[in-house]
Amino acid sequence: MGETNKHIKLLAERHGTISETASVSKACAILDLLERKRGPLRLTDIALSTGMNKATCLRIVRTLLAHGIVDKTPKNEYITLLRRGRGPIYRIGYAAQTEEFAFSRAVTEGVEFSAAKAGVELIALNNAYSPTIALQNTETFLRRDVQLVIEFQTDASIAALISTKLQEKHIPMIAIEIPHPNAVYFGANNTQAGLTAGRHLGRWAVDNWKGQIDSLLLLDLPMAGSLPGSRLTGTLLGLREVIPEVDDEKVKRLDGNGQFERSREAVRGFLQSMSVRRVLVSAINDPSALGALQAFRDCRREEHCAVIGQNGSSEAIVEMRRRSSRLIGSVGYFPEKYGEQVIKLATEMIEGKSVPPAVFIKHHLITPGNVEMYYPQPLRKQKTT
Repeated sequence: MGETNKHIKLLAERHGTISETASVSKACAILDLLERKRGPLRLTDIALSTGMNKATCLRIVRTLLAHGIVDKTPKNEYITLLRRGRGPIYRIGYAAQTEEFAFSRAVTEGVEFSAAKAGVELIALNNAYSPTIALQNTETFLRRDVQLVIEFQTDASIAALISTKLQEKHIPMIAIEIPHPNAVYFGANNTQAGLTAGRHLGRWAVDNWKGQIDSLLLLDLPMAGSLPGSRLTGTLLGLREVIPEVDDEKVKRLDGNGQFERSREAVRGFLQSMSVRRVLVSAINDPSALGALQAFRDCRREEHCAVIGQNGSSEAIVEMRRRSSRLIGSVGYFPEKYGEQVIKLATEMIEGKSVPPAVFIKHHLITPGNVEMYYPQPLRKQKTT
C-alpha cells in the first residue's frame, strides 16, 4: 500500500498536481494570517508566521496581488482584500482633490489603504482640481449607488450643487478640507492653523529682523471660499500678537490659486514692482509657499524673505531639510493619517451612529529645527568593503 501511495505521489508531482495543491495551501495560509491580523504585514512577518521561506512567500504574494486578492501599501506591507464572515461591505465614493499635490496624494493613499483594510468597496475618482470634473464624478457616484461620498474638491462655487445632488438621493457626505453644505467637515481648524503660522512668522521676524518688516504677503486661494481663507486671516492676527505695529498698508493679498507656478508668477510680479527687503510670506498651502520661495530665488532675493506654508506635505519637508532654507515652517496636518479617521467616520455615518458636524485634525508646527522629530529620515545603510 505504501508503495502505491508513493507511486501516486510521484505521478502527481510529475504532472504538477501536488505542487499546485501545495501552492494553494500556502496561499490560503497567507490569506488566513492576513485576515486574522486585520492589519498590514511585512513579507518578513508573513514568512516567520507561516514558516515559509521569503522567496516562496514573495512568489505567492505576487500572484495574489496580480489577482486582486491582496494589496500592497506604500510601506511595502500587505493586506487582504477578502472579508470572509466579517459583516457587510459598504460601497463608498471617494473623489480625490488632484494628483498634482503631494498632500492630496498622501490623503488618497491613506483613504484607499484604510478602505481596503476595513473591507469597504471604494469607488475612487479624481477631481483633477476641476469643478467640471468634480460634478461629473458626482454623477458617477449616483449611478454606482454608493452609500456615502467622501468629497475632496476645491471650488466652493459648486459645493452647494454637489450637496444638493447627493441629498436628493439621501446620500450622506464627508467634505475634506473644503466645507460643503450639509456635509460633515473633516480637516484643519483653519483659524487656529493660521494663528500658529502668524505667531511663528512674528517670532522669526523679532529674532532675525528685530521685528521690522516691510511687507506681509498672503497667498490666497479665493475659489476655496472664506473658511480655508481664514488660515490667512489667522496668520495676520497671530503676527499682530507678536508685532502689533503691522498695519494694513504692509499687507498684500495675492491669488496663487494654491499652486506652485501661479504663486511663483504672482510673487515674482510683486517683487519686480517693489523694492522691499524684509518680506514675510504666508501661503494657504505648501505648493503656494514653495512657489513664492522660488520667485525670491528667481529674483536672487531669497535672503529678503521668510516663508511659511500649510499642510506639512512631503515637498515642504524636503525643502526644510535644506541648509539655511527660507521656508521657516509649515503647519503640519499629517495627511498620511487622514484615511483611517475618514473611513472610520464614514462607516459610523452609514451605520446611523451619531457623529459631530465637524472633525478637526490635530495640527503641529513643523520647522527646520524639529522636522526630524515628526518625519525622521530612514537610516542609510553603510557600505561594507
